[in-house]
Amino acid sequence: MVKETLDYVKRGEALAHLPFKHARAWRDSVVKGRRTSPYISTENHEVESRVVKLHQDSSTGGGRTRLFQAEKLPRTVLSTVNAQESPTAVLARWEMLNWRLLQLEPAALRAPDGFDAPSQLAASGAHLPATLFRLSQEPERRGGESPAPEAANHAPEKSGERALTQIANRLCALIDQVGRVGIDRDDKRELSTLLLTDRYGTELPAKSLSDGTLRFLALASVEIDPTLTGLICMEEPENGIHPERIGAMIELLRDIAVDPELAVDDDNPLRQVIINTHSPVVVSQVPDDTLVFAVPEQRVVKGSLIKGVSFRSLSETWRAEKAGMGVIGKGRALAFLQPITEKGDPKRKGANRRVMDREDLQLELGL
Repeated sequence: MVKETLDYVKRGEALAHLPFKHARAWRDSVVKGRRTSPYISTENHEVESRVVKLHQDSSTGGGRTRLFQAEKLPRTVLSTVNAQESPTAVLARWEMLNWRLLQLEPAALRAPDGFDAPSQLAASGAHLPATLFRLSQEPERRGGESPAPEAANHAPEKSGERALTQIANRLCALIDQVGRVGIDRDDKRELSTLLLTDRYGTELPAKSLSDGTLRFLALASVEIDPTLTGLICMEEPENGIHPERIGAMIELLRDIAVDPELAVDDDNPLRQVIINTHSPVVVSQVPDDTLVFAVPEQRVVKGSLIKGVSFRSLSETWRAEKAGMGVIGKGRALAFLQPITEKGDPKRKGANRRVMDREDLQLELGL
């Protein structure tokens, strides 16, 4: 153990700790309570005398500071705390345990649910029908208003299905001719199945929908579900999405994340979204201050060559100017936007001609 710390943020210093643009109403809704000492701290720099301290939690009214020899700890102090002595530390640990890595699998998204299935979306995308049914039973609309294209006029207006209407409206940004999103409840077999109905009344069960449509539906359910909070991670969300509609996916992911211009409540849950991507289309469409580049690097440490990764941001963003993150060079940043480096050969003809070899497209490809 080298160092372990669990500290607090003072209200007066919150603005410095939260350097991104946000409203005071949002900051006041997330920075609460008063604290005068850290929950966990580390003292001494010498390995033999290094001590990790678990301080008393003032919310419980007392208790002495517990000391742990750092070199003898098999794991972090945070992982061993209990609710009786350190309820705040337990909450911090529980929050980290509930970070979600969404790995939405088409088979899980297409599967029907039994009536007794969990009604919260699993990391694999399982239980989407049960989740949508629960949301459809909510008496009030959750989340912000979604765009309402013409297809939304065909969606049901009953208060019990407002959530499904909102999801159908959102889905219109991805595919055309959406009529409504619904759940088929088979009382005899006690199964719930996802159904998508187009504007002409044709019903498409989940097994007939594309992988990209199913992933989009799952994320649309996350957006309006106030029970899903905390950190949400996802790998390459553009997979299965038509290049022209990737913008709709990016907009959905941004709407899932908390809006720092509004106070946190059921309509604006405290959520952070982290994605990774290799797509220049995604990189080009997200706000510049949200980008973090993972740059491979090599260093010589004690005569050995060590390969690693450093994280860098674009210049003139809060990450560089206020958070002190290293800046990526413009040339390296452009490589993420223009991945084609070799020039096309206009002499290639017929079956050997690639798209990038076409003279009429080379200007558009930056060649």
